[in-house]
Amino acid sequence: MNQTADMGRELLRHAVATVAYRGGKAMRGAPESFASFRIGDATRSPVKLVAHMGDLFDWALSVARGKQAWKESQPLPWDQEVVRFFGSLRKFDEYLASGEPLHMPAEKLFQGPVADALTHVGQLAMLRRVAGTPIRSENYVIAEIEVGRTGADQAVARREFD
Repeated sequence: MNQTADMGRELLRHAVATVAYRGGKAMRGAPESFASFRIGDATRSPVKLVAHMGDLFDWALSVARGKQAWKESQPLPWDQEVVRFFGSLRKFDEYLASGEPLHMPAEKLFQGPVADALTHVGQLAMLRRVAGTPIRSENYVIAEIEVGRTGADQAVARREFD
């Protein structure tokens, strides 16, 4: 693997860790009622967003392996869906860390499933606010986001704002 490919892969891993950090913050501490909260008939509920994000990373892994497969999962109960989401992130990150060949450029994996997931993390954060249980704003530049940390066990925010 050349140096440029290595850099792309590491940046992709950092993006996945960022999804874990920011997604974890948007999911953590949500009340039970949040899972099914909706602001309109045409919107996805938070549990459906989390299920979709898990599907995105399952798909990303299949693409990276060269065996593209999309599966739309039926949402599990909130706590189980959150666990499944982080499991999907972990499996994708483990593949990226393995050095196995990527069958799609890292840039394409970023612009597709990873960027889509970041959009949905933003939707979750917005829905938390609309549902009356906002998360605190944070200076994400100084957040302790670590490549390889893809579980729900994220670092405590260093600097939050009201």
